[in-house]
Amino acid sequence: MTVNEVTAIVEEFAPLGYQESYDNAGLIVGSPHNQVNGILLAVDVTPEVIDDALANDANLIVAHHPIIFAGLKRLTGANYIEQTVIKAIKHGIAIYCAHTNLDSVWNGVSMAMAKRLGLQNIQILSPATNQLVKLTVYVPKEHADAVRTAMFSAGAGSIGEYDQCSFNTNGTGTFRAGQNANPFVGSTGEMHYEQEVKIEVIVPKPVLSNVATAMHGAHPYEEVAYDIYPLLNANPRAGLGVIGNLAKPQNEKEFLQKVKKLFNASCIRHTKLLGKPIQKVALCGGSGAELIKNALAAKADIFITADVKYHSFFDAEDKLIIADIGHFESELLTIDIFYELLTKKLPNFAVLKTNVRTNPINYL
Repeated sequence: MTVNEVTAIVEEFAPLGYQESYDNAGLIVGSPHNQVNGILLAVDVTPEVIDDALANDANLIVAHHPIIFAGLKRLTGANYIEQTVIKAIKHGIAIYCAHTNLDSVWNGVSMAMAKRLGLQNIQILSPATNQLVKLTVYVPKEHADAVRTAMFSAGAGSIGEYDQCSFNTNGTGTFRAGQNANPFVGSTGEMHYEQEVKIEVIVPKPVLSNVATAMHGAHPYEEVAYDIYPLLNANPRAGLGVIGNLAKPQNEKEFLQKVKKLFNASCIRHTKLLGKPIQKVALCGGSGAELIKNALAAKADIFITADVKYHSFFDAEDKLIIADIGHFESELLTIDIFYELLTKKLPNFAVLKTNVRTNPINYL
């Protein structure tokens, strides 16, 4: 396996197009063409994680947080970022990161947290907007199935819990091939009438390029007639945070103790308890304070996230509990996501979880 072949598995699950504009997900260090001996999974990449990879003969690290966010102007070993990159390059270790793209996809970070808590009827808390398009293509009847299948396989046609969704209309297409054309049907210089199917599918922008490539590859025509329309619909299968329900209401203190245990949190910073049971739970892995308003609008009983600033706790306004469990603690499940994904696709490959605790925060 090459680095590119391994990372393609991750990107099929969490396409890079889902990352936020400020992010730097993808291959950070190393050549995509290098052979992979073993894979080490981590939340962060530090010099100690590089040492762990060396000890386990792993030359590809797949992590959640990018080791490089801003551009590096020099590599002198002046800080842990430079030290990590230098050590990785010296020992031929590639570093790949899936960050906000892993946060935003269905079954991503927040969804993993929700499943650990046993939530039901899970939905995206803040669905992505301006992300969907409709692709319409005109295909000869005999080739419609092949083109539909190709687009579905590339990521088109999913609406909520349904996939392979399309709308198809029969009609007649006309064209006249020019002197330099090589028409699939019809003759050069003559008007041709062809019975065609108009296929319409919904496509998320992050996979649009893949879908368009697959469509062209399966289409028999030399020149493919198709249209792409932007949609105002929110994407219910992508976005930040999730919300769901507990099977039965739980006592506030007991639920917070459960959260603390399940996420191995040393402590939980939270707003005052409201004296009512917890059933509707909103959460967002990592820094999710910006979604407090979404949790309020969804009438959640509690919002679980990390990195909440002092003044943001006031935003609860005694309408819900805000619980900060810690950034590292809320995203530790990313390792399990990577592990399940890669071992399923590469059952006979060495995929290991790091034993290095990279959380820089400690508690007395």
